Amino acid sequence: MRENCIMDFLKELERNNDLKWMADHKAFKEQAAAEFEELLQMVMERLAEKDPSVIGLPPKNLIYRLNRDTRFSRDKSPYHAAFRAHISPAGRAPIPGGYYLNLAPGNVFLGGGVHAAPFKDAVTMIRDYICGHGEELETIVSAPDFQNHFTMTGERLKNVPRGYDADFPQSEYLKYKSWDIECRLETEGLCDLEDFCERASELFLLMRPFNDYFNEAVRNFQYPVREN
Repeated sequence: MRENCIMDFLKELERNNDLKWMADHKAFKEQAAAEFEELLQMVMERLAEKDPSVIGLPPKNLIYRLNRDTRFSRDKSPYHAAFRAHISPAGRAPIPGGYYLNLAPGNVFLGGGVHAAPFKDAVTMIRDYICGHGEELETIVSAPDFQNHFTMTGERLKNVPRGYDADFPQSEYLKYKSWDIECRLETEGLCDLEDFCERASELFLLMRPFNDYFNEAVRNFQYPVREN
């Protein structure tokens, strides 16, 4: 694996985000994509030593496409200038939450938690669970390992939602609609991919109590059935 191929490709894509450039550089894209998949596999092998839920997951089922859906966006750039993956038994689906990896020029970060906002039932399930297990959540997010590495970034309301006690000790966490966390890393960390994979897996495992908490909250969640 050539250490800089992934980021070299993404930097070029960021500067030349159009269909023709991509068509002219298909081999470059395929090499970078293959190396990202290899990097993901290396991270998962390390994770599997402590988290058996990732054993046997096919990397191809976890990686998001580069293509963007531009139908409702002012930005008509056809591609994401980022390689992204969600390491979870559900693959790219946001529930249950897993370990999220984002590699982009100047924007390398690891993510965790449950991105529940698109699903009203999941949001309600999580809020109700917090009401019954608030102290457990407080213990998780106040732990030094969490405080030193992670930031909660999920969408949130200004006020405690209607129907919930504003005086509840952990009411701040009821304001969220998505309980996402992230840890930003220096792009230079990719210069040594072995070290990067080791560091990423260590940080992902520190997220595990947070993920486990919210995954328990949505254990009985079912995705809405799409009507034809």
